[in-house]
Amino acid sequence: MASDSVQVAERIQRAAADVYDYVARPDHIADWAPGLGDTVERAGEDWFVCGPMGRVKVMFAPANGFGVLDHEVTLPSGERFYNPLRVVGYGEGCEIVFSVRRWPGMSDAELERDVKAVSGDLRRLKQILESSE
Repeated sequence: MASDSVQVAERIQRAAADVYDYVARPDHIADWAPGLGDTVERAGEDWFVCGPMGRVKVMFAPANGFGVLDHEVTLPSGERFYNPLRVVGYGEGCEIVFSVRRWPGMSDAELERDVKAVSGDLRRLKQILESSE
């Protein structure tokens, strides 16, 4: 994988607004993206996910009508990662697209590992949302 980013997408048979509303709630992160963490905490206006990387802060883009769920993850070290995420209407359902980015110093194997993890997260999200209709 020589690319600087890889788009990972999953079709979900739910309205784009339903998927957006679910993903935009940080308290759902541990359900569909457990690799990031298994415990979600709120401290004032901030949201934190506790897991393998420690206690990370997660901040989503402000609510919008365009399906933009970009979010910034701040590690305990203070290092920040910007993650593009979109929900786009597609026929009767939608498609969710996450851009997995190659960060400075990231090897091909590390990028591939992240792509696989995000693919699994989006499949899990699909299962959750399609089974809860």
